[in-house]
Amino acid sequence: MLCVNERVLEVIRLPRLSYADGLELQSRIVREVQQKSRADTLLLLEHDPVITLGRAWKPENLLHSKAWFHAQGIEVQETTRGGDVTYHGPGQLVGYPIISLSERGQDVHRYLRDIEAALIQTVESFQLQARAGDDPTGVWVKGRKIAAIGIRVQRWVTSHGFALNVNTDLSAFDLIIACGLKDRQTTSLARETGREVDMETAQDAVTAAFSEVFGAKIQQRPPEELLLTAGSGRASEKER
Repeated sequence: MLCVNERVLEVIRLPRLSYADGLELQSRIVREVQQKSRADTLLLLEHDPVITLGRAWKPENLLHSKAWFHAQGIEVQETTRGGDVTYHGPGQLVGYPIISLSERGQDVHRYLRDIEAALIQTVESFQLQARAGDDPTGVWVKGRKIAAIGIRVQRWVTSHGFALNVNTDLSAFDLIIACGLKDRQTTSLARETGREVDMETAQDAVTAAFSEVFGAKIQQRPPEELLLTAGSGRASEKER
């Protein structure tokens, strides 16, 4: 059993995965955190190209049919996170914080603000000015959205999380109305800095920011133990 008074955040940097495999890993870790057999965990990874449909998604925000997307090699998957339609793909840093809110006041609103604060700190480490959105959850640079947030909470343990555009192909966002926000541009660290950004450097910045904002000691863990049983993508949304 873990000592609940010791705030530890285990960070696991994974290779590029399908969205289904990412869900499967999250499901397993959520159960372990709920059972207090694992510390709070932050998964960092990239996904194969996928359009994800949150619980509040609207069909008009998907600008092509699901069959069309599949023909382009882009998966379309409904999911249990909050929010509308978004895109994940190579060059985008996806973070899945799986954190028990039981020892953090069971305050979901504060948790969302903490994620925004960590992402703002991350973006500003690249000498950019960032801010949280006035209404839509996320992080913005010069009026352009650079990071999206969508979460789920089960028995006070969080899953899903954020997507930070690092070197993302932004043309993919032209295929959807991202997060249901019409006439709002999406941007990336690469676009705003004018150079390609090293993904490991971005992961380092996110890790440092989460440690500071969440007041947790970071423990880096290798991904091998998770990947031994990953790859089937068999867990259904109902099981999650």
